[in-house]
Formats: sequence, C-alpha cells, structure tokens
Amino acid sequence: MNTVDDLRRGREAFAQRAWKDAFESLVRADEIERLAPEDLELLGVAAFMLAREEDFMSALERAHRGYSDDGRELRAVRCAFWIGTTLLLRGEHAQGGGWLGRAQRLLDRQETDAVERGYVLVPAIFRHEAAGDFDTAAAVAAEAAEIAERFGDADLLALALHARGWMLIKLGRVEEGLALFDEAMVSVVAGELSPVVTGIVYCAVILYCQQVYEVRRAGEWTAALSRWCEQQPDLISFTGRCLVHRAEIMQLRGAWPDALEEAQRAGVRLVEVTNRRAAGLAYYRQGELLRLLGEFAAAERAYEEASRFGWEPQPGLALLRLAHGRTDAALAAIRRALVETEEPLKRAGLLAAAVEILLAAGEQEQAREACREFEAVAGTFESELLTAMVGYTQGAVHLGDGDAAAALPVLRRAWEMWQKLEAPYEAARVRVLLAKACRQLGDQDSAALELDAARGTFEELGAAPDLARLGVPSEASGLSEREVEVLRLVAAGRSNKEIAAELVISEHTVARHLQNIFAKLRVTSRTAAAAYAFEHHLVKTQ
Repeated sequence: MNTVDDLRRGREAFAQRAWKDAFESLVRADEIERLAPEDLELLGVAAFMLAREEDFMSALERAHRGYSDDGRELRAVRCAFWIGTTLLLRGEHAQGGGWLGRAQRLLDRQETDAVERGYVLVPAIFRHEAAGDFDTAAAVAAEAAEIAERFGDADLLALALHARGWMLIKLGRVEEGLALFDEAMVSVVAGELSPVVTGIVYCAVILYCQQVYEVRRAGEWTAALSRWCEQQPDLISFTGRCLVHRAEIMQLRGAWPDALEEAQRAGVRLVEVTNRRAAGLAYYRQGELLRLLGEFAAAERAYEEASRFGWEPQPGLALLRLAHGRTDAALAAIRRALVETEEPLKRAGLLAAAVEILLAAGEQEQAREACREFEAVAGTFESELLTAMVGYTQGAVHLGDGDAAAALPVLRRAWEMWQKLEAPYEAARVRVLLAKACRQLGDQDSAALELDAARGTFEELGAAPDLARLGVPSEASGLSEREVEVLRLVAAGRSNKEIAAELVISEHTVARHLQNIFAKLRVTSRTAAAAYAFEHHLVKTQ
C-alpha cells in the first residue's frame, strides 16, 4: 500500500472514530512521506484517544513547527496551547508554562483579533481557581466564552462555559453554574465538538456534578458518556473515568457487585494510562464498596492504594476504623481531615462521617456542632442529595439527645428523599434510625416493621456490617473450631477456593463446612453468616 492509500485510509478511519486504524495508517503514511501539519494533528488526536500521550505530544510538536514554517502562526498557537495544557495536567509546570508562553508570544505578534486569544485564557481560569480567586476565574471564563461566540468556535465555548459554571458554583451561585453545565453539554451530546474536547467536557461536568452532589445530572451525563465511549471500540482515553463515574452511580442505586467490578476495571485502566489521581479515585471507590460489603481487609488495601496514588482516603478510612471498633483512631482521622479541608463541598462528606463517628464516641456536643455546619453547607448549595444526608445526621443527633419526637419528622423526610433518589442503602439506614425513634416513643410494632424493612434491604445488598449491627439471634451458635475459622474467612470476603488454599483443605470440605454453618446459624446466605461473624467479633480487627 502506498502513501496515498494509507493517508486516505487514515483520514477515513479518523472520521469514523476508528482510532487504532487511523493511528496505524497515518503512521505508515508518515514513514513513507512526512505528513502535512493538518494530518499530523489528526495523528495526534488519534494517539490521544488511544492514550498514547507521548505520540500525541510528538505529533503536535511537529505540527506546530510545520505551521510555523508555513507562516500559519495561529494554527501553531493552537498546537502550542494543547501541548502546554497537557503538560500542565501532567504536573510538568515548567515545560507547560513554556509552551503556553510561546503561544502567547506568537499571538502578541498578530495584528488582528483571533479565536486563539480565547484559548490561551483557559489555563488562566484554573490558575485563578488554584489561588482561590473564583471571581476573577469566572470573569476570565466569561471573556473566553465571549470570544468563542464571536468567532463561532464550539470547542472553546464548551470549555469556557463549563469552567465558568464551576467557578460560579464555588461562589455559591449553584443554579447559574448548573445552567452553564447544561448549556455546554448540549453541544457535547449533539456531537458538535472535537473528540478531545468532547471527552474533556464530559468527564469534567460529571465530576463537578458529583462534587456538588447533583446526582441526577451526574447519572444522566454518565449514561451519555457511556454511550459515547461504546460507539468507539478502540477508545482508551476517558474510558477509565467513565467507569469510575458509572461505579459511583451504581453504588448509589444499590448495584454493589457491578459497581465494584466497574471500579476495579477503572483502576486497571487508569493505572495503564498513568492518570494517577483518577486511579486514586477508582481505588477509593473500591474501598468504599468493600467496606460496605464487610470485606474490611480488602477495603484497607484499596484505601492504601488510593492514598498511594494521591487521593485522600477519607472519610472512608475513618469509617472503616469505626467499623473495626477503633473509635479513637476514627476520631483522630476525621478531625485531621477536617482541619486540612477548607472547601465547603469537600467538607460536606467529611462532616456527615464526623457526626456518625462523634456520636459513636459519645461526643454529643461536638456532633451537634458538626451537624450545624453541615446544615449550613447544604443550605448554600441546595442539593437533594445533601439535604437527604443532612436529614440523616439531624435525626441521629436528635436521637442522641433523646428527642425522638424531633427526630421522627426529620428522618421521615430524609427517607422520602432517599427513596426519590433511588438510593436503597441510604434509605435503609434511615429506617434503622426510624426504628430507634419509634422504640423510644414506645411504638414497638412500628419499630419492628422499620427494622424488618431495613434488614431485607441490607440482605439484598450484601451489607454485612449493617446486618451485624442489627444483630443475629444469640441461640444460633455451636460452631466447631474449624467452622469458626471458615466463617472468619467468609466474613473477610474469601471465596471457597481461597479458603481451601488458606486452610489446606479441599473446596468440597469448605462447602460442607458452609452447609453446617448455615444450618447452625439458621441463615441462608454468606452475607448473613458474615453478619453473625461481625456481630460476635469473630473477625480480627486491624
């Protein structure tokens, strides 16, 4: 095949988003005869979508030189912008700043206005954000959006709109910010943007929605991102982030095994493409799911990996310590995290966990103070999810005060909101508190109904620690020493094969022990058996 055939095939594959074929064809064409700058840009984008970042940078550097040699300096500016931005995102600030400085110098030589002046404003938005100057960041984003509209540049407009939206949210102007997200996403979903900008805006808007606890929007855009990724079988970039987002939505909806699988796939993918921070988030999500499932040793390892990749493993790790009964360690961890965290939205999740830990430690007044701060944050950002979370903490604090009458209406509203958000686990946790309130008021029948409903949900989800807290009949006992060993390993999340290897017995023997354990404990599942192990302190804490 000659250069013309390879070049034509590469261009056609690019148009069809067949990234592997596009990349390989353009590389073959380039080996025979050096590609023109325009085709080098195509090669660079194909490399980016395949997560071949070094090839992306090399192609754009060559395109930059080609445009400069041809006197097409504005196209050279565009290449320099993307090189500089990519380097900054990789943490290579000196080189990234150098390339952006080059872009600015080339622009300063131009006598006419150009849309590229808007592009070089984008990094400045995030510099102002890092400095905490959200007003200036929002103003710079507005300026970039105005330039984009004037020149009809859809890519720049989407980048500027979503960035301005996030700055407005940080300023407490949530509705305005979310409206800008929606506007940016219209062009994304309509396929009006370039491939790289499409992926960037998809992932950024979903992440921002999750950080502001806008779970409905996050779910809607995650579904759209999944469809976009599925349309490009060769795609590697953005897919790891997509899997993390999917895992978070699945967890909320109660599909925990599927969520864990997605989070594990995300971790592998993000490590492969050396996106360390996103990999940390993937491991943190694994830790959260494993903790909820009662697989504490595996959760510990996941939180450690999250930290290794630069992601703060709180409040999950503090809640794991609490589940182990190490209340002092949980208190120290959550207090340290709160001292380090100033941003209100980041404090929100920490405050929700802090209330739970403080109540467990008997620190009622401090729990009340944390709850009041949480209420203030939720009032500023007006999110259904935050409101539901606050309702749970308010109810817990009222119960700690012995005021069941105040707790009941707050908890009932929180339960209704969790139901509306289709979050079965959180709704079941509220029902446990409702049962306590009913019991305090002497209504034992209603308390039993609430607990039965919560227990059923926990069984379905596999929430072993929560089942353990509800208790298992004490008469369910009589296990042999070997059966206790097997039960401990079941509670630690081991498979029959793993148990057999650890105890040096056959899988058939493990299965027989499990049958005996189920019969003696009067349970029908591994989840319920694990719950018994947690309740009776058969699982070793760390």
